[in-house]
Amino acid sequence: MAERIMSSFRYRPEILEGVPERLTQNLKQFEDWFVLDAAELKKITDHFVAELEKGLTKEGGNIGFLFNAIQPMNVTWVKSSPSGRELGRFLTLDMGGTNLRVCDVTLSEQKGDFEQTQRKFKLPQEVKSGTGEELWDFVADRLKDFLEENPTGAQDNTSVPLALTFSFPVDQKNIRSGILQRWTKKFEVSGVEGEDIVPQLEAALARKNIPVDVVALINDTTGTMIASHYRDPQIKIGSIFSTGTNAAYMEECRLVPKLEGYGLPEDAKVIINTEYGAFDNDRQILPFTPFDHQIDSESLRPGTQLYEKMVSGLYIGEMLRLVMVKLHEEGRLFQDKDITRLRESNVVDATFLSIAEIDTSEGLDDMRKEFEGLFNFSPAVDEMKVCRYLTGLIATRAARLYACGIAAICKRNNIRECHVGVDGSVFNKNSGFKDRASQGLRDILDWPVGEIDLIALNASEDGSGVGAALAASLALKEADQIKTTIL
Repeated sequence: MAERIMSSFRYRPEILEGVPERLTQNLKQFEDWFVLDAAELKKITDHFVAELEKGLTKEGGNIGFLFNAIQPMNVTWVKSSPSGRELGRFLTLDMGGTNLRVCDVTLSEQKGDFEQTQRKFKLPQEVKSGTGEELWDFVADRLKDFLEENPTGAQDNTSVPLALTFSFPVDQKNIRSGILQRWTKKFEVSGVEGEDIVPQLEAALARKNIPVDVVALINDTTGTMIASHYRDPQIKIGSIFSTGTNAAYMEECRLVPKLEGYGLPEDAKVIINTEYGAFDNDRQILPFTPFDHQIDSESLRPGTQLYEKMVSGLYIGEMLRLVMVKLHEEGRLFQDKDITRLRESNVVDATFLSIAEIDTSEGLDDMRKEFEGLFNFSPAVDEMKVCRYLTGLIATRAARLYACGIAAICKRNNIRECHVGVDGSVFNKNSGFKDRASQGLRDILDWPVGEIDLIALNASEDGSGVGAALAASLALKEADQIKTTIL
């Protein structure tokens, strides 16, 4: 009986080897929910391509569908790629979902080389749920702390150029402005949505008497693309896979209907920040499970960022937690254990999934330590094997769905071969994610058997530091060119 049940599993049945039937029965339902074959991925990708196309129009598509809260395919006004010969010293601020990072970056004469000093500051919850003035004062204070430790050497009140990496959807009319469309990543700061964030930051810098000049505002995804291309000219897409998920690529301006009337040259190009974490907010194509619906309904903003909620690191841990609680309530896991801690929302993060999957010890010792530390109980080895199996299902689905977004950009732009720079802790720390996403691309794009990965996913990092500094350098260069043309 056990062998017959094992043979019915499509996803890595060896993980469940020796596990009693009472624990494995009905797990087939989870395969039906989470396993996506090539045909399903292709349908999702084709729908994705159509929505990317719509997003370039003035009307937009269903990315950001709900209340038009997020406009997709945002024009970043970064209109060139770095040559590798950029020079200068720049300050950068990176405000993400968890930390504020301050960097001092010096781009040197040697192509692709730089020096960097940085410091991270935890973003307190009270700042993430306070007022806009409190948020920007916190940012300015941390920059001031950093500069006291790392003086720039600027004399006579000379302003140092600064680039802000802001990892939230903004509508930009130029490189140094951006209206926040909507908070994501569980931020609830008042007085910022619908406002240009650069004057708010500048006001805080003025209050603190900090001599810097904000010359560029970029998204972390844009920064990743620029930094990746700086090191590798074959990069055509920059992507984030961490707390959230997103991608950016270079587009021809003449193919962007929303740019009509801007008087841009016929051969002009610009980086597009897709903001595709909000793909399929109208639930047309993605394979939602009961757990996806629960995560969305219990989130701060139901009905938004649905693709991101199925894929990114902020949510896949919560997905596993909900599955384990369900199995407990059905009498199939942890029956003699107090799971009070496990019932707490968001107590499981993406790191737990990574540890569970790489633990191949006979007693799953590392995984057991995680259970004991997070949940205050120690499961049986067979129960942990079931959890490892479920972890793999959830992580594999995330990776294969992630591949759909990358494949859609490639199909829409007729990109057959390129490198993709991917930044983010989930991609860089989960050893199996790259292989799973690459297999998803192979299934979608029908690469010949034995062919190397034509779309290569390469780990990237520091888009918010080096990438932002490069964006500042490119912005200053363009401003000089415009000034020269006028004169």
